[in-house]
Amino acid sequence: MANFLARLISGNRRERALRKHAIDHTLWQNTLDRLPFFGHLDDAERARLRECTTLFIAEKEFSTAHDLTLTDAMIVAIAVQACLPVLNLSLELYRGWVGVIVYPGEFVIRKTVEDEAGVVHEIEHDASGEAWEGGPVVLSWEDAQMTGGVDAYNVVIHEFAHKIDMLNGEADGHPPLFRRWHAPLDSNAWNNVFDHAYDHFCAQVDAVPARRWGRFERDSLIDPYAADHPSEFFAVCSEALFVQPVAFEQEYPELYRLLARYYRQDPAGVGALDSPGQH
Repeated sequence: MANFLARLISGNRRERALRKHAIDHTLWQNTLDRLPFFGHLDDAERARLRECTTLFIAEKEFSTAHDLTLTDAMIVAIAVQACLPVLNLSLELYRGWVGVIVYPGEFVIRKTVEDEAGVVHEIEHDASGEAWEGGPVVLSWEDAQMTGGVDAYNVVIHEFAHKIDMLNGEADGHPPLFRRWHAPLDSNAWNNVFDHAYDHFCAQVDAVPARRWGRFERDSLIDPYAADHPSEFFAVCSEALFVQPVAFEQEYPELYRLLARYYRQDPAGVGALDSPGQH
């Protein structure tokens, strides 16, 4: 009886949230029209995405900085992109925090870091997005609108991939694997593919002569920034999976299949989920 009542209360809360935060149909359609990488979803998947987006908006608190006016269009655009990676997983992957802070453009991040010699440095740099462990996601609205699909860039997907990666501790490019969604994929299988791909990419970046760096940066599907850390490689490749899936699968087929199995989506439509234990 207790379990039944808990499910009933949870169901009632869900229905109230869906009614209270219902997304206007025209706004929803206009948002999807501006985001071409949602084209692989069928009608049923889009309906689930709309519900997921609505619940995300109900659960999170959006705010702005530097006098930026927060609009429904901004909220829906960010929320729908955040929900795409968890569409076939669960919003539970975004549990434990509530804030989404939107800046007009790039913002300054100040950090304290310790080098290999144990010396502590205060550093600052410009950023288009930041995900804090246990805290908010911070985004540049200017960058969040760079979603034309001409390259693999998507700051929203990038930062929310970090949030997923942080579920089992500090972001390290090895996100949690859940038996109910990911079996038979396990940590050994993940490490074999992901770590090899990361090492290979870093070697590629290191081998680029300085005189050719600009061209490499322009032509590389994966932003060279991904070589900074395994967590950045995971986030940048997550962008590529959803925004440029065909090119990503052609250039990195094994890595594409790994991430497709993780997110339980095959946006390139190559049958990446057609293996035992994948549904």
